[in-house]
Amino acid sequence: MKESLEHAPVLAQRVPSSSGKTLIILNPHAGSGRAGRLWSQIEPMLWRELGELVVAITQQPNEVAPHLENARASGLTKVIAIGGDGTNHAIVNELVRLNQAHPDEPKMTFGCLPIGTGQDWARSFGIPLDPVKAVAWIKGAHPVPIDIGHVDTNVINYNFLNIASIGISGEIARRVNNLRRRWPWSFYQKTVEALLWYNTPMVKVHLDGQLWYDGKAYVVAVANGQSFGHGMLVAPNANSSDGLFDVVLLEGIPRLEAIRALSTVYTGDHIKRSDVHVGRARVVEVESASGKLPMELDGEQESGGPVRFEVLPGMLPMLLNSAAEVAPA
Repeated sequence: MKESLEHAPVLAQRVPSSSGKTLIILNPHAGSGRAGRLWSQIEPMLWRELGELVVAITQQPNEVAPHLENARASGLTKVIAIGGDGTNHAIVNELVRLNQAHPDEPKMTFGCLPIGTGQDWARSFGIPLDPVKAVAWIKGAHPVPIDIGHVDTNVINYNFLNIASIGISGEIARRVNNLRRRWPWSFYQKTVEALLWYNTPMVKVHLDGQLWYDGKAYVVAVANGQSFGHGMLVAPNANSSDGLFDVVLLEGIPRLEAIRALSTVYTGDHIKRSDVHVGRARVVEVESASGKLPMELDGEQESGGPVRFEVLPGMLPMLLNSAAEVAPA
């Protein structure tokens, strides 16, 4: 029987008890409502493939924490997100907090079905973007410790799963997030728009305490995963289990040259350019005389400065299969 996602209590009647084996956190609005439309298709498969479920519907990121608190108190440790990068960001922050707060208890494990807009974390690990194939993929997955990024500024203190970046990417995130409906080409379109007006600030970047770059920059990407912005392969060699960030910086080159360089980001060939700098570090510090800088964390718009990023090695168990675990792609 099909169920409406407009009324959460209807769905709640299907939840058998808080002792279920897997918590599903669903954002039905992810992917401009695509997650909600696909739920009736994949829900029976999830029950069949994963066993007993507890299903929680979220509309806002601040609704995630109570569901995870209740799950932990009930001894439920497997959590699967159905949504986009923003949903994953909220869940990961709370899971890391809970795991750190209860070090003597079994760690809560994170998995995701990529039905949202960006789907970039899934790309890094070869999780199928087709929802039916993704359910089969996650059935065969098992917990693997992965690194998490931590960011600290004078304004925010967050963890991130995939990529954090400073500069024009924060402005792009603002433009994309303000859209009433997002399309696969929305990220590219808003990137070009931002490139036409964005004034590159002077930044200083330190890697593990050593000055690495001092000059104008369009973006400083601090990468745990490989892609952002709906398939931009900004850090093609990033590995979320090596204890290091891949850091990618684009100098403040002329606007038209930056637009020409944009197409190479989708193939990863931009790292061959002389105006692109690539480094690796456990701690990354970025400051600017401009003060606060636009920033995005897993697609969520933020701002702050100076900014300190640090890798938290093996902090979160994530549901992965053996192929993805060996060679992220």
